[in-house]
Amino acid sequence: HGNLYAGGGSNAKIMKFDNGGNSTTVFESQDMTAQALVFDKSDNLYVATAPDGKVYKVTPAGQKSVFFDPKTKYIWDLALGPDGTLFVATGDPGKIFAVDPSGNSQLFYNAEETHVRTLVLDGKGNLLAGTEPNGLVLRISLGAESTASQSAKTPAARQPSGKRAASQAAAQTAAKKEDSSDEGGRPAYVVYETSKKEVTALALDPSGNLYVAAIGEKRPGPPQPPVQQAEQENAPNGQTITVTVGAPGGLQQPQQATPFVPFPALSSAAVYRIAPDGSPEEIWTSRENSVYAMGISPEGKLLLGTGNQGAIMQLERDRVFSRLAKAESQQVTSFVRASNGKIYVATANPGKVFTLGPELESEGTFESEPFDARIFSRWGRLTWWGENGTGSVVELYVRAGNTSDPGKNWSHWAGPYRDPKGQEVECPPARFVQWKAILHGGSNPPNLSWVEMAYLPKNVAPQIGSVVMQNPGVRVSGFGQQAGPPQAAPVQLRMPAAPGTQGGAAQRGSESPRFEPPPQGFAQKGYQAVLWSAEDSNDDELTYSVFYRGENEKDWKLLKDKLEQKFYSWDTNSLPDGAYYLKIAASDGKSNPPNEALTAERASERFVVDNTPPAITDIASEPAPGAAGDPAVTVRFRASDSASSIVRAQYSLDAGDWTIVPPVGGLSDSPAEQYSVTLRGITPGEHTVSVRVYDQFENESAAKVTFIVPAAKR
Repeated sequence: HGNLYAGGGSNAKIMKFDNGGNSTTVFESQDMTAQALVFDKSDNLYVATAPDGKVYKVTPAGQKSVFFDPKTKYIWDLALGPDGTLFVATGDPGKIFAVDPSGNSQLFYNAEETHVRTLVLDGKGNLLAGTEPNGLVLRISLGAESTASQSAKTPAARQPSGKRAASQAAAQTAAKKEDSSDEGGRPAYVVYETSKKEVTALALDPSGNLYVAAIGEKRPGPPQPPVQQAEQENAPNGQTITVTVGAPGGLQQPQQATPFVPFPALSSAAVYRIAPDGSPEEIWTSRENSVYAMGISPEGKLLLGTGNQGAIMQLERDRVFSRLAKAESQQVTSFVRASNGKIYVATANPGKVFTLGPELESEGTFESEPFDARIFSRWGRLTWWGENGTGSVVELYVRAGNTSDPGKNWSHWAGPYRDPKGQEVECPPARFVQWKAILHGGSNPPNLSWVEMAYLPKNVAPQIGSVVMQNPGVRVSGFGQQAGPPQAAPVQLRMPAAPGTQGGAAQRGSESPRFEPPPQGFAQKGYQAVLWSAEDSNDDELTYSVFYRGENEKDWKLLKDKLEQKFYSWDTNSLPDGAYYLKIAASDGKSNPPNEALTAERASERFVVDNTPPAITDIASEPAPGAAGDPAVTVRFRASDSASSIVRAQYSLDAGDWTIVPPVGGLSDSPAEQYSVTLRGITPGEHTVSVRVYDQFENESAAKVTFIVPAAKR
């Protein structure tokens, strides 16, 4: 009759709005909220309340009575069959009841789920239902006995097991099996098992596609490809214009306190499309929004009512949605389309009713998300592309600030800018920027496709995270390149820490950092290698120079410049033995004018160059006390090095195997060590003992001593 009915809480209430926007309360109870409502062909209104609620019947004369009490915790949804049977979806436990026009009730289906959340009739003699916690979409045939009185004559059938199969095929197989259980109602077919926990809404389009909205993680699953988010707001009939949703003109808003509507915590959501042949496809996912309602626009496009930002989304093409409008509430909970094409939108927190189309707004506004330049920046030319129809105008405005949340602490909106070919913006330098488009409609609607703004970040000096000297005798090369002799043994390198991980507060310079394969290390005597980490907040291309200085020197000398990789190794035979330091200098000169280029420097830890072998002195042999017939000889020697410690010594008797000789002090920790080894059981005659010593850099020296062991006297 041209009236709009809207239900909510608290207490549970149904409001009627006439064509003039005047409201009247037609139902009220002490229950917390009115969860669902439906009219029959005789204009009787059925209202489901929750929690611990009932189904009430309100006649056209306004008489209210309890029509059905399922004695369940929740009543989630109502659906009216073609013969007047009222289907009631409940939660805790999850069941569907059938109630005939006379009020006779019968269990229609036991889902063996905690909740049956939503119902829809497919127009083919089937009732579709969505469940929780297994996220099932069920199809139950109405058959020839859809009324409760008729279905009482039909034996019930077994329902799908509460222990759901891990796959869709297994779930369907379980659902199709039937027996003569008395508690199940009738058989059901699992149309689809979603990867989510709760099916919140179902919708059918004119082509017979079934759309399924589901939220909550049921179990870990493979990552889904991202859904492209359109960067414009689309109105009906192809017009690209923002609709700032508010109270429709002339429609009186209920002034009562906004009811509390319990919504689950924000979780990941997905929307699936099930084709008429039964094949499913995921068409939308989000980690920021939950879907509470779905509808079909006059153009046949899918509408999503989301939370917790009150956005209304519209499917433009496969996996591409646009934000059609944003309500002034946290959740969009229901869509109803009138015969004239106008869509009524119900929301919660606060509870309101809005209209959406089909007429076009004369003016629309779109505000972009704030853009983070990551660095204090100057703003340049603003360009955009679109189409201005006859009498229509597109105006752009820009503002900037240094906080991520735009507000009163930002600059004022600068503009309007009307030339799509580009105009210089008059915004102060800042880190964040935001643009706003105001579209003024004419006889032909305006269109805005994209907006682009040039900006120049303030140049920031590079950052060097750490400089790591490798162990002596290591040469490095790029990934996949051989360094040193063909048979050089690989060496595991010590990698530097990234900038900002050692007490700094640096940010990543690039949103998509360049992949840099790690270098490879190889053993090669005499080489010294250094690795470093560096980055640039402007994402500038960096070049590096390596300098060195001796321990007692003041000036840095250039060792190598124009390096593009973050590692270097060189043959230290070009340097005298001694202690040194390296300095790494990073420059962004390749990406900036000479007068704006900046550098950063960082020195290494102390390292030692030692290419000189240790010296062996005072080598001598002498007889040692021993038992009769068992001659013994003691060999003594001294080893010393000018730059590093002696790490080991060995001896060999008459070109035999090498044997370790411990220092006299027992520990090799000094540049000079004394050694003594006593040899027993030596045969008479001439013998040669060879000794060799190594310093910390594997430099080696050798020496020998020859002695004669006299024959035993008879």
